[in-house]
Amino acid sequence: MEDHKKQNPLVDMVEKIGVAANTISNDFCFFVSFLGQLLMATKDVIRHPSKLRGKDILYYMDLCGSQALPIVLCICYLMGVILGFQFALQAQKVGAEIYVADGVGFSILKELGPFMVAIICTGRAGSAFAAEIGTMKVNEEISALQTMGFNPIVFLVIPKLLAMLFTLPILIVFGDLAGLLGGFTVGVSMMDLTPVAYIDRTFEVLIPSTMVMGVLKGLVFAVIISLVGCIRGFQSTSDAQGVGRATTSAVVTSIFLVVVSDAILTRLYTMWGY
Repeated sequence: MEDHKKQNPLVDMVEKIGVAANTISNDFCFFVSFLGQLLMATKDVIRHPSKLRGKDILYYMDLCGSQALPIVLCICYLMGVILGFQFALQAQKVGAEIYVADGVGFSILKELGPFMVAIICTGRAGSAFAAEIGTMKVNEEISALQTMGFNPIVFLVIPKLLAMLFTLPILIVFGDLAGLLGGFTVGVSMMDLTPVAYIDRTFEVLIPSTMVMGVLKGLVFAVIISLVGCIRGFQSTSDAQGVGRATTSAVVTSIFLVVVSDAILTRLYTMWGY
């Protein structure tokens, strides 16, 4: 009898595919509905700016920006050091030590700087957004806002989105500078390059548009991180386990979408000659 109760592996696989497809479909429908509500709320805020609380924006700017700055500087500096070591090992083989500045500069400004800052903000801010909204849902605070006639999107989503749009590009600039400093440290200490020669080579090969392209990526990443965190928070079930699942899902989904968007933007930049 037990053998008959065992499910066919093929049936089990088809069932899992169906469940996954249903989940993706529900997420897409929820996202479209959420996006529509966000656009309507944004229109309402533009017409009536007094509905937007400035204190909330400043709070989330502090959470996403100043509190994340030390870890951003540390990780980006170490990333610059690691890249400097890797490029130095290869450059020494052909006697092209000065080109370490090229490799570190372009890698940090165009790719790794924005990407690493986005990953850090995903772990800090994205998870915090999902946990905060999920906890409010457990405590029925969102239902209370709706009962009193307040739009939860205006109070909970737009301040987070604006804060991320303001702070993430600034963090990317600081992260880029820290990464360049890490490459400079390796170039001067390991490659016996003079500080003046390294700095001159860096300014020679890096043009302002290189950093601008990375900062523009940060705007896209900011939208992804903030919206995914808020969406997962609203999707959370009204229990502690639901909040945990929503937080985990927010981080995983944000990282996946950041990687995908980074690949798309890099391809577009390549097509445009940047």
